[in-house]
Amino acid sequence: MKAMLLNKLCSLEENKTPLDLVNLPNPVPGGKEILVRVSTCGVCHTELDEIEGRTPPPRLPVVLGHQVIGRVEETGSKTSSFKTGDRVGIAWIYSACGKCKFCIEGNENLCYNFKATGRDVNGGYAQYMTVLEDYAFSIPDVFSDLEAAPLLCAGAIGYRSIRLTGLKNKQNLGLTGFGASAHLVLKMAKHRYPDSKIFVFARSEKEQIFAKELGAAWAGDAEEESPEKLDCIIDTTPVWKPVIEALKNLERGGRLVINAIRKEEVDKEYFEKLNYTEHLWLEKEIKSVANVCRSDVSEFLELAAEIPIKPEVQEFSLEEANQALVELKTRKIRGAKVLIID
Repeated sequence: MKAMLLNKLCSLEENKTPLDLVNLPNPVPGGKEILVRVSTCGVCHTELDEIEGRTPPPRLPVVLGHQVIGRVEETGSKTSSFKTGDRVGIAWIYSACGKCKFCIEGNENLCYNFKATGRDVNGGYAQYMTVLEDYAFSIPDVFSDLEAAPLLCAGAIGYRSIRLTGLKNKQNLGLTGFGASAHLVLKMAKHRYPDSKIFVFARSEKEQIFAKELGAAWAGDAEEESPEKLDCIIDTTPVWKPVIEALKNLERGGRLVINAIRKEEVDKEYFEKLNYTEHLWLEKEIKSVANVCRSDVSEFLELAAEIPIKPEVQEFSLEEANQALVELKTRKIRGAKVLIID
């Protein structure tokens, strides 16, 4: 099978082609696994964190990609949930132990044995991959393969983020950064909280215009002061400056949810601008988002089909994966980037 393989960690600023196009043997499904012929795979900022070593794969080489859509090509001897030809999705959560206190409490995203698709095991930047059937998801018919791919991470992690804000209808929501996840959060929030105003902070004028097109009440730069105080803010940026700037716009008792698996070091000194009285006092909260649970993915897919949420998509071939990653690194973003594999 064809695959784009990461052989070594590197800086995307120095190496614009971190992935190599190779031929690998087709994987073989075990007893409880299914073999998926991949049709599309979303490109996520987390892949940049993997390539550049902020959340490095435990071993190399590895096939990246965790927003996978495809059809069941073959089933293992102990499977029962899917049959050949079924359309399925595979998300960031590849597996968890199922036995620890976090899994028992429904927080499998915090499991010490959490395994991530495309980091701990080979992912969807390839023509085939295997997955345990319990960690594959049926995809609603309302979505094409291209539309469905970004829902599995950008959508699901956005769903978890908005849930963790505790947002209520009529409260103000802020979104810092406006890429693949945030544009889906905006659509979701408009549906679930119709009387809430949404304020978007993005450094690109194109992103600000895009946010307004999707229904944002206001859009401006991260350093600007929002016209109204915000009850909740979701930060989806890879850097520190927007965190500090967001806190000054947060209402008393408000919550900032940071939706980023890692933060880059490029502007960490900006944290020295943190002023306790201005930024944190009066019971403001900061909460991080870690991974996703299976319930996040399944519940979001159901909600997305109900609305329906149709993501904005930019298409790339498998061989153009490096180009898509470099564009993501340099913030050439409108919606989500998706690889067409087959």
